[in-house]
Amino acid sequence: MPLRAIAFDAYGTLFDVFSIGSLAEELFPGQGARIAMVWRDKQIEYTRVRTLCDRYADFWQVTQDALDYTCDLLGQSLTAADKARLMGQYARLAAFPEVVGVLQRLKAAALPMAILSNGTPAMLDQAVGAAGLGGVFDHILSADAVRRFKTAPEAYRMGPDTFGCPAGEILFVSCNGWDICGATWFGYRTFWLNRHGLPAERLGVTPDRTGTSLAEVADFALSLRDQAAQVG
Repeated sequence: MPLRAIAFDAYGTLFDVFSIGSLAEELFPGQGARIAMVWRDKQIEYTRVRTLCDRYADFWQVTQDALDYTCDLLGQSLTAADKARLMGQYARLAAFPEVVGVLQRLKAAALPMAILSNGTPAMLDQAVGAAGLGGVFDHILSADAVRRFKTAPEAYRMGPDTFGCPAGEILFVSCNGWDICGATWFGYRTFWLNRHGLPAERLGVTPDRTGTSLAEVADFALSLRDQAAQVG
């Protein structure tokens, strides 16, 4: 099948969720990295519990709730001002260093691109703007539209519905192994951007390609497109 588009996960894939640790360390000396890790784990856990139980709250609320839990767990007093600073920083997470250049390369190659994320539209718009990525993406797809988080099929279905082609003609890119499993089961071609050298999930899923840099994603996507063009 030809490759017609790419859909990117946002958090951890384009935007560094652990960059929040520097501010957390400033506010809670000695605990910054731990706070960033527990906060992320609890955030994802809450998306799963809410989706499984049909108790949707948007990703901004989920992220706040996960932060409250994290500080309680680690015995840290979270003032309203500190919470506002951390949440504000989360809305402007740093993009990984190679992101802008690689996405501009794909944009120049006229390969349609989308973000497909659990984030709210406001969170994603702010992150994209802060990273200097305005105008790069053809679509920004939020789980808010279907009120179910990934790995629910309804969330992944936004990709083919938006691009107007089968999931198998879209490359889905994520740093999260669980996200790659859900996207593969849904029918996407998948690239696992394994930034942290993690072991593969034990769910019987093998992505189409695994790499450690977004540049490898671009190389793979453009090679797929060129191969299909030659066959055609």
